[in-house]
Amino acid sequence: MDMLVTNGIVVTMNKNMEIIEDGAVYIRDNTIVQIDGKNTFSDMMAGETIDARGGIIMPGLINTHTHASMTLFRGLADDMPLMNWLNDHIFPAESKLTEDMVYKGAMLACAEMIRSGTTCFCDMYLFENKVAKAAFDSGMRAVVGEVLYDFPSPCYGDLASGFNYVSKMMHTWKNNPRITIAVEPHSTYICKPELLKTAAALARQNNSPIVIHLAETENEIAQIKEKYGTTPVQFLADLGILGPDLIACHCVHLTKEDIQLLKKYSVKIAHCPESNMKLASGVAPVPELIKQGICVSLGTDGCASNNDLDLFLEMDTAAKLHKVFTMNPEAIKAETALKMATINGAEALGLDDVTGSLEVGKRADIIVVDTSKPHMVPMYNPCSHLVYAANGSDVSASIIDGKLVMKNGEIFGMDIWKIMDDVKKIVNTRLIP
Repeated sequence: MDMLVTNGIVVTMNKNMEIIEDGAVYIRDNTIVQIDGKNTFSDMMAGETIDARGGIIMPGLINTHTHASMTLFRGLADDMPLMNWLNDHIFPAESKLTEDMVYKGAMLACAEMIRSGTTCFCDMYLFENKVAKAAFDSGMRAVVGEVLYDFPSPCYGDLASGFNYVSKMMHTWKNNPRITIAVEPHSTYICKPELLKTAAALARQNNSPIVIHLAETENEIAQIKEKYGTTPVQFLADLGILGPDLIACHCVHLTKEDIQLLKKYSVKIAHCPESNMKLASGVAPVPELIKQGICVSLGTDGCASNNDLDLFLEMDTAAKLHKVFTMNPEAIKAETALKMATINGAEALGLDDVTGSLEVGKRADIIVVDTSKPHMVPMYNPCSHLVYAANGSDVSASIIDGKLVMKNGEIFGMDIWKIMDDVKKIVNTRLIP
C-alpha cells in the first residue's frame, strides 16, 4: 500500500537539516520513496492521503530511556531522593508485579507515547517480553531488555535464569522489523563485575545494544569509589564494557576524565533532564558532551520519576535547563534539542539507518504536528516552535513503519478507555494496600 503525507512543512532532520516549506512525503509499503514539494504529487492517487493542513511533517520522536510499565506507579512516591524513592517505594511495589500487569502498564505507555509523537522507545524493566509484545501490538518500534540485578527478580528469579530469559527474548523476536532486544544490567551499584562482563559478552555475541544507568547520583559515585576506588565510568572501562554499543543513561556526575573515556569509546548518552530534576540528581554536562562530539539523545525515564512520557516537553526542558545552568542562552539551541529527540536517538539505538530522519530509503516513522492552534501562531522558525511552543497534544497523526497508527488524534487498534480502566483496576486492587 502507498501513502502520501502532504500539505505541510517537511522538517527532514537529515544531515543538512533540510526543510521543505510546502512539501510532501510519499511512502510505499513501509519505506519513504520520495520527498518533495507537494505540487510534485498533485496528480498522484495514493491509497491513503494524510493532509497536514499546513502543519509540520517530521520524523517520529525517539525516547531512548524509559520504564514503560511504570505508568502503574505514576505519582506513587513523589518528592524524594532517588535512593529512598527506589528502595523504600519502587522496589517494594515492583515485587507485586505480574507479567499481565506489566503488559497493561506498557500498553498505557504506548498509547501515551503515540499520542504525544513518540514512534520508538528504549525500555528497561521487568517481564520485558510483555513490553515487547505491547510495543508490537500497539504498532510501535522499540528496543527492550530485561533488567538484570545481583538479587532475585520478580520476573526470572535468580540471575542465571535472567540471562536465559534474555536469550529466549532474543530468539523470540529475532528478525522482527520493529522489536530489538538489548541486554540491560541495571547499574554499577546493583550489578557486580561478573554480571556486567557476562551481560556485555551476551550482547556482543548477539550484536545487541547494552543499556545501563550510569553516574546518575552522587550516592552512586560514592558507592563505586568506596567499593572499587574509581568512578563508575572508569569502572566500566576497566571491565571492557564501554563501547559504541553502550547506551549510558543519565551520566549526570562526570569528571573530565570520564568524558574523555565516553568520547574514546563512542558511548551513547540518554539524557533525562526532567527525571534528574525531580529526583534532585543534578544536571548532566550535556553542552560539554556535545562539544566533545559524543552522541547525546533524550529520554523521559519512567512515569514514576517524570511523571509523563511527552518528549516535546522533555526537549523544552533540556534546552532551557542548560541555558540557565550555564548562564548561556546558546548552551543548547532548539535545533540541538530536536536532534537529541530524533536522529541522535536513532544513532544511540543503532537505528539511524532505519529511522530518526525523513530520507529516501528509511522506514516511514512520521508524525504530523498541528500548527493551527493559538499557541502555535505565528511561526517564524519550525525547529524553535517544535521545541519551545509545541507539546505532545499537538500531534495529529502518526505513521510507524509505514502503517498509520493515529489520525486526527484517534489511535487505531487500541481501546484506550479499556487500557486506562485496566490500569485503574490493577492499582486499586493489587498495588495499593
